[in-house]
Amino acid sequence: MSNTLLHHLVSIRQITINTAQGLSEQALDYIPEGFNNNIRWNLGHIFVIQEKFAFQFAGDPLQLPDNFERWFAKGTQPADWQEEQLPSLDELLKLLAEQPVRIGKELHNRLNEQVETPLTTGTGLTLSTIEEFLSYTLFHEGIHFNAINMLKRFAANRL
Repeated sequence: MSNTLLHHLVSIRQITINTAQGLSEQALDYIPEGFNNNIRWNLGHIFVIQEKFAFQFAGDPLQLPDNFERWFAKGTQPADWQEEQLPSLDELLKLLAEQPVRIGKELHNRLNEQVETPLTTGTGLTLSTIEEFLSYTLFHEGIHFNAINMLKRFAANRL
C-alpha cells in the first residue's frame, strides 16, 4: 500500500498542477458571486493542509513559507488578505510539486506509525496513522481540485 499511496500523492498533485498551469493572475484571483475563495487560495490551502497532515501529526517540523497559514489555513479567505506580496502561481506550483516528493522521502518508512494525537475530521473519520492522514489528503485535494475547476469555468466565462 505504501508505494501506491506515495505514487498517488505525486500523481494526483500533478493533475492539480496541470489544471492550474498557465492561468492568468485575473483568473487566479477571481471570486464569483456567492463564493468566498479563489484559485490562489485553493492551491495554497491544499499545500497547507497536506503539510500539516503529513508532518505536524507525525511530529516533524513544517516547511510553511511565511504567512501561508494566515492566508491559506482552514477558515481563511482572500477578503481578509492585507498583504500585497501573495505567492505567485509559479511559486505555488513549485511548492505543490515538491511537497509530495518530500513526503515520500521523509515518511515512506513511517506510514504505519501511530500519531500521538489522532484526529477526527469534520466528516467523522478518525485518523490515527501517518498513512491514514496522507490518504485523507487525497480526498481533501479532490474537493479543492473540483473547486479549482469550477472557479476556472466561472473565470473563463467572466474574464
